[in-house]
Parts: sequence; structure tokens; C-alpha cells
Amino acid sequence: MIWYLALVLLTGAERIVELVVSKRNAAAAFARGGVEYGQRHFPWMVALHTGFLLACIAEVFLLDRPFLPWLGWPMLVVALACQAGRYWCIASLGAQWNTRVIVVPGAGAVKAKGPYRFAWLPHPNYLIVAVEGIALPLVHTAWITAIVFTVLNAVLLLRFRIPTENEALRSL
Repeated sequence: MIWYLALVLLTGAERIVELVVSKRNAAAAFARGGVEYGQRHFPWMVALHTGFLLACIAEVFLLDRPFLPWLGWPMLVVALACQAGRYWCIASLGAQWNTRVIVVPGAGAVKAKGPYRFAWLPHPNYLIVAVEGIALPLVHTAWITAIVFTVLNAVLLLRFRIPTENEALRSL
């Protein structure tokens, strides 16, 4: 169980690094006249993602969830692949990547790089987050966390976030 705690804590540390990069990119975007959309949902997104990591740990330790190799190892591979996917998205968007929805007039949308070149998948990062929301808890059989996060992410968050991003992108 300790290795799972380390995995989740490392994932949390990675999210903190993302927030630092995001803050830097946001400052640069605002300096270039960037406009933020959907500020009201951002604290809820932070709370959901923080709660997700805490719930992964709590469910495993408090409910004594077992590590089932036939489930855990494949889910670990998927969770690690999700991290690679997140970095692919971040690298593809470069200075335009942000955890917030900020549009810089004249910057244009990234459509020809990385996973954003696939027209059938306009928001690849959200697919990656959804898959990770299932995989990371299931590494150590935290199935309640996987279900609750998936439902809350889809129903409460993405229902607002994706339309907000689409509106922001249309403004370009």
C-alpha cells in the first residue's frame, strides 16, 4: 500500500508543477491581452481534482482495498500512459496551455500539433483526465473513487468546462 501512496503523492506533486507552469503561462497570456472565461468553475475543478487524489488514498487505506495484480498492473500502465498523454497535450499547446480558459486575441487555436491535430477529438486532455480518473484508483481497487470521480467530472465539471472552452475558442 505504501507504494500506492507514493504513486498518488507523486501524481499530486506533478499537478502542483502543472499549476506552476499554468500560472506562468497565464501571466504571459494576460500580459498579451488575454481574456479569461469561466472563472467561476475553476475553484470547483481544483476541489474535484484535489478531492480525487485524497479519495484515492482514503479509500485504499480506510477500506483496506487489496492490490489485485490482474487489475492493478494494467491500470498502472494506463495511469502512466495518461501522464505521458498529459505532457503531450501540454507540450503541444506550449505557452497557450493553461488550467484556466484564457484566450489571447490573435493567438489562434492550436490545431496542427500533437493530439490537437485530430479533428474528431477536440479536447484530448479531457479524455485523458477521464481515463486517468478510472485508472489511478483502480491500480489499488479503489472502485468507489473511480465511479464517483468519473460521474462528478462528467456531470458537474465537463458539462460546464467544455462549452466554456468552445465559446472561448470561437472568440478567436
